[in-house]
Amino acid sequence: MNRVIILLCLLVFTSFNELNSDLVWGKIGHKVVGEIAERKLNPEVKNIVNNLLNGESMSAASTWADEIKSDPNYKKYSPWHYVNMPLDSEYDISKKNPKGDIVFALKKCIEILKDPNSKQKEKSFYLKFLIHLVGDIYQPLHTGRFEDRGGNDIKLTFLGEQTNFHIIWDIHIIEYLNMDYLQLSDELMLKNEVSFSLNPNDWVFETHQDVKKLYAEIENINNIDEDYINQKIPFIKNKLFKAGSTLAGILNHIFS
Repeated sequence: MNRVIILLCLLVFTSFNELNSDLVWGKIGHKVVGEIAERKLNPEVKNIVNNLLNGESMSAASTWADEIKSDPNYKKYSPWHYVNMPLDSEYDISKKNPKGDIVFALKKCIEILKDPNSKQKEKSFYLKFLIHLVGDIYQPLHTGRFEDRGGNDIKLTFLGEQTNFHIIWDIHIIEYLNMDYLQLSDELMLKNEVSFSLNPNDWVFETHQDVKKLYAEIENINNIDEDYINQKIPFIKNKLFKAGSTLAGILNHIFS
């Protein structure tokens, strides 16, 4: 009986960790991307987006695509949050997941939102996915290697606490800032404007270049300390700002 209880506890613990490992950028990161994008929308585009979201803010809508993962009806969309490929490859020439990936999903969202024949409900669905996925594509570990599930299987400690490479980049470094999403958004909005492409292939190429460097840096590291964190904070802030700027740019392009 005791062995059964222990096994059940282990299953619950494992499932909880796997769930957490999928929380891309965590809630704070996604909300920052949504908030920055909303502040950068053209007034007429902001009205269109607000209508499609039924008055919900982009920051609030930004976590929806993670929240539906536990619903079996949305299971087919799970591969849309990432793409795994070898570090020495590029998306255009890498083997594709027949169930789709984040680049496929981003293009699908853009296609539906551009189509004047798309229904309101359909546009609302794909808009919420787009808001989330633009955040995802700028998190480097979402273009990571297949064999370690984008860093989920690389065990590390973060300031002495056991975790994994993926969660460190999703959640731990951002939480280390000890800022809520509005505080962080306010700070990032002071940055100079950045250039960005409107092509998802360019987004994944840039992020994959980033992830190559991150993998190389942790080859001989077991513990992520404050030196590593402080070194990466400016990088993460730049990525969040660029994701928000890109999201605003693509929506301004679609709806203007």
